[in-house]
Amino acid sequence: MNADTIADDFFDTYSHALVARDADVVSSLYATPALILFPGQSIAVSEPSQTADFFLQAWEQYDGIKHTTTDINVVARTQHSVWADVTWHHDNDTTERMMYQLVNSEDGWRIAVLTALDE
Repeated sequence: MNADTIADDFFDTYSHALVARDADVVSSLYATPALILFPGQSIAVSEPSQTADFFLQAWEQYDGIKHTTTDINVVARTQHSVWADVTWHHDNDTTERMMYQLVNSEDGWRIAVLTALDE
């Protein structure tokens, strides 16, 4: 499977979980260990519950969002990793830009590193 298809399929699943505010599904899409890097907040994830807790605290910023679309730019790929620059376009006219490193695990593709980017 090519990197664009991997990213498209992965972020389709991820976006549905985000819009549904399903912290369990979102956290299942993260590798353990993983790293979440946001301005003023760095989380070295060693337990899936840490990812769920991170998103449970973040849901408020997504209030009112019922739909989101993505622009995905795969910037690099190896056999075991895909780096994707993703811009999220929410139906409340806000956008977010993130860099993800996906890794191929026993459970499929998972996020190993999430970094917020400037828009």
